[in-house]
Amino acid sequence: MMNNIKVERLLVNYKTLEMFKRFKEYGNQELSMLEDLESNIIENDSESPFFGIYYGNALVARMSLYKVSAKYDQYFNPPQDYLELWKLEVLPDYQGRGYGSALVKFAKEFQLPIKTNPRINSQTFWEKMGFQKAKYNMERDLGENPLIWTPKGVAEQSVS
Repeated sequence: MMNNIKVERLLVNYKTLEMFKRFKEYGNQELSMLEDLESNIIENDSESPFFGIYYGNALVARMSLYKVSAKYDQYFNPPQDYLELWKLEVLPDYQGRGYGSALVKFAKEFQLPIKTNPRINSQTFWEKMGFQKAKYNMERDLGENPLIWTPKGVAEQSVS
C-alpha cells in the first residue's frame, strides 16, 4: 500500500467529465453535470460531489459522496446527518493498489455514518473496510442491500 495516495475533490469541468467516461458507472449524474456546464447553470471548475485519485494526469479512481440530512435518516441511532457513498470505482488496470481503500478511508474521516449500496461481488471489499449489512427493512430498502459503517457512539436503528 502506497502512502502517497492523495484523494481530492474533483472539479466539474470538461476535462473531468471526459475522464469520467472511462468509468463503468457513467450515467445520469455525469450527463446532468455536462448539461449544467453547457447551459452555464454551473461555473466551469465548480466543486462536484465526486472525489478521486489521479495517477499522473489520469483519474484512476473515484467515488461520489452525498450528505443526507438527519431528518431523512432511517438508518442510524441517534438519527443524524450521514454520508451516502456511490460510484466507488477504480479503473481495472489500477485495482489492487489500495486506491479503493484510500477513498473509503477518506470518507470515514468526516466521522459521519456512511451508507452504500455495494455492486455485485464487492461484498468482501466492504467487509474488509468495516461495513456491515443493514438489517433489512422492506419499506426502506426496496430491493437494495445497503451496507453501513458507523463511527464510535453511533448504532444502527432497530427495525420495527
